[in-house]
Amino acid sequence: MKILYAGAITFLHRGGFWWSVTLAGLTPLLWLLWRAASGGLGVDPVNTINNVTGRAALITLFLSLSCTPLSAIFGFRRALTVRKSLGLMAFLYASLHLLNFVGLDYGLNLKLIVQDALLNKPYILAGGLAFLLLLPLAITSTRGWMKRLGKRWKQLHRLVYVVGVLAVLHFFWQAKVAERWEPMAYAVLLALLLLVRIPQIRRKLSVRSPKAVNMAARADRTLQQFE
Repeated sequence: MKILYAGAITFLHRGGFWWSVTLAGLTPLLWLLWRAASGGLGVDPVNTINNVTGRAALITLFLSLSCTPLSAIFGFRRALTVRKSLGLMAFLYASLHLLNFVGLDYGLNLKLIVQDALLNKPYILAGGLAFLLLLPLAITSTRGWMKRLGKRWKQLHRLVYVVGVLAVLHFFWQAKVAERWEPMAYAVLLALLLLVRIPQIRRKLSVRSPKAVNMAARADRTLQQFE
């Protein structure tokens, strides 16, 4: 057992954590591909794809937002190494979610989308705005864009919280009354993630000393230059 434990720790320290999180994040996509290839998407494939990609987008987005609090409060620095990957996976699933809606659900009929969806279904507008805001964040996630934008990069990427609010609204307005507990749970989680961004609250919640928190914050800023 000790050998297995030591091997697992070594694996995680040598990039295994990134690979494990990435594989776990891609599992919903692999499951969809396997079910599609085997004809197992059910009687309503469009709805199945919609549910899987939508939830996967939300979960990976919120996991990405959780990385910094995990590092700042609990000292779990390794979470920062997967923050960008989780954000890009959220964009991937959001793109598939949108393509499913535009391509399979509405058959690329833009006139129908505008008349039916945008004018009568506000959750479509919220989801569309969330995707439009997520697009520049995905494009500028590279190290080159970080250098080009400088301080503006961090300001731009704070829009991810606006994306989170719009995504929760999209889910809430789409869900049936009996199922709205799920988007409400995401809303509570988002509120907590916003609260821990306040320095005073983050310091009170931290299980580390103030000196360690300040050192971690400086290290985080340095790490952003090399993501």
